[in-house]
Amino acid sequence: MTSAAPAPAPPAQRTPGPLVEARGLVKAFGDFTAVAGIDVAVARGEAFGFLGPNGAGKSSTMRMIGCVSPPTAGTLRVLGADPVRDGSAIRARLGVVPQRDTLDEELTVRENVLVYARYFGLSRARARAKAAELLEFAQLTDRADDKVEPLSGGMKRRLTIARALVNDPEVLLLDEPTTGLDPQARHVLWDKLFRLKRQGVTLVLTTHYMDEAEQLCDRLVVMDGGRIVAEGSPRQLIERYSTREVLELRLAAEPGGEEVARAAEVLAGGAGRTEVLPDRLLVYTDDADAVAAEAERRGIAVLSALTRRSTLEDVFLHLTGRTLVD
Repeated sequence: MTSAAPAPAPPAQRTPGPLVEARGLVKAFGDFTAVAGIDVAVARGEAFGFLGPNGAGKSSTMRMIGCVSPPTAGTLRVLGADPVRDGSAIRARLGVVPQRDTLDEELTVRENVLVYARYFGLSRARARAKAAELLEFAQLTDRADDKVEPLSGGMKRRLTIARALVNDPEVLLLDEPTTGLDPQARHVLWDKLFRLKRQGVTLVLTTHYMDEAEQLCDRLVVMDGGRIVAEGSPRQLIERYSTREVLELRLAAEPGGEEVARAAEVLAGGAGRTEVLPDRLLVYTDDADAVAAEAERRGIAVLSALTRRSTLEDVFLHLTGRTLVD
């Protein structure tokens, strides 16, 4: 039996207009500018994502939205209020799932939710009822009286999300919610987050998983160097910055040699662009079969060929590069 998502916040708590709105938002740490004047608007019920390499400004932006780090410049409104002036009131209406679980491993699963509920002023009776509801949603009812420490990573993550929902938040902030989880646990969490969105909870998340962004996000921004370099739905970004297909060719020629460079130049004529990697040649095109036929016609020795659809990862790497950023 599939558990139902928790009920959304009462209408009286609802805020009209964008739930998160930033204009020219800046965050600087001394001489270093982490966020360099971005504009963002997140609508109610939307799943909105921040993508970007390390140091792009994602976490700094999330901390400002979460009212734990004041903006240096620009304007920011969360739930229609000023995070600097009304931070405490805003935080009472947010749910936060940090990158690393902050559960009390000496307490039971149920006690973790009960203690958190008391922080928000829920009565003991209401806290017990809410804990039962959330543990059912997280599929942890049968582990309610177990200590947290021996739970699997996926169970701990589901408990962290359940705990973040104890105050019926209008906005749920998720910082890399499935990092370190196995594929099965990731898909279970995706299902839970999708159900929350269907119930009207607004999701704002960061992730390094491009398939996760494609699955969860209605709209997203790609950040690089503290700025937004692209914005749109996953499909819009793929259509705008990539091609319908990608042809991956492994060539008989020596990797990095002149023959590979010439092959890339030849095949680029019938494609959007080519990219030479250490082990293969990527050809971005709307007709992979035609490019493969052209490679054969030109006598290019191909060891193997793979055709796949373009993904958000292709867009991400095109916009931010393949160089590691520490």
